[in-house]
Amino acid sequence: MRILCTNDDGIHAPGLKVLEEIAKQLSDDVWVVAPELDQSGVSHSLSLNDPLRLREVGPRHFAVRGTPTDCVIMGSRHILGDKGPDLVLSGVNKGRNAAEDVVYSGTIAGALEGTILGLPSFALSQEFSMETRNKPLWDTALKFGPDVIRNVMKLGVPRDTVVNVNFPACLPDEVKGIAVTRQGKRNQGFLKIDSRQDGRGNPYYWIGFERLAMLEVPAEGTDLAALAAKFVSVTPLRLDRTDVAFSEKLKGVLK
Repeated sequence: MRILCTNDDGIHAPGLKVLEEIAKQLSDDVWVVAPELDQSGVSHSLSLNDPLRLREVGPRHFAVRGTPTDCVIMGSRHILGDKGPDLVLSGVNKGRNAAEDVVYSGTIAGALEGTILGLPSFALSQEFSMETRNKPLWDTALKFGPDVIRNVMKLGVPRDTVVNVNFPACLPDEVKGIAVTRQGKRNQGFLKIDSRQDGRGNPYYWIGFERLAMLEVPAEGTDLAALAAKFVSVTPLRLDRTDVAFSEKLKGVLK
């Protein structure tokens, strides 16, 4: 099995090394194609107006001055040659990609691009807490990641589905199990704009969340609830975002 690894934190991110270790437990044919620079939050953006600069940083390791989407396309359609990848892994992201994160995440987008290209694809993210923010517990992803991927691959990933895996912010032996979940939803009332001033008195802004959001009780069965209970969360996400129920209602008023 030929595996293509990418991420959105950049070619030198610690989580990418963890992802490569996970991949090497599944195959000895592992390729890494990742962004030259941090691309967190770029979602599924594609570089159409700028050239893609490619740099070989080591055997089977390439940096692309572009987005995670660019990296998967470059890897599968150019770098790997005629024998493309059999599996795409994206991550391991520093921080969870749950709830609305899946809309913004470059990690999810890298895996989603693999799905668009017809390849089984996984996004992997390691949650951190306030205490582990600077030292995420990568061993948790390293311990549970390979078996999650193996077992899902045995079942088979539907063609238009990407598998979103989040590891909880706890030590491996504290993990309670693995939960199949649905995408959660946060209370966006905690979204805030942090206004500051630079050294010349000019305003600038950061988008963020109030810490009170951490106290919110997530809905049962969601990715957020699983992580809060120290479960590995596995969420199948569909490429087709059509709201079928609302489409049926629209047929009654739009003729």
